[in-house]
Amino acid sequence: MRRRNHAALKALEELIGEPVTFGLYLKSIREGEELGQSEFAAKLDISVQHLSNVENGRKHVSIERAEAWAKVLGYPEPMFIQLALQDQFQRAGLQGYELTVKKAS
Repeated sequence: MRRRNHAALKALEELIGEPVTFGLYLKSIREGEELGQSEFAAKLDISVQHLSNVENGRKHVSIERAEAWAKVLGYPEPMFIQLALQDQFQRAGLQGYELTVKKAS
């Protein structure tokens, strides 16, 4: 992830008052594209229930799935992977770590 994207993520976290999770990021993309959960779930080839669970932090996705979804949606893969990994860190109780993922050149 580029440094400016990292700064943008931090600014967003300050704005909303909580860490940006993979689910929150996915939901913001869906809402930004003005899609309902049914349409968005169909795009990702998952059920609406699964999408709801991911958006609300009840289910987490693997880094492989995060990368695949980024490609399907046309978004930067490093950001999706970084947020999926960050969620795994949070679930493991590993607070205070900051991840930066970038694609190798």
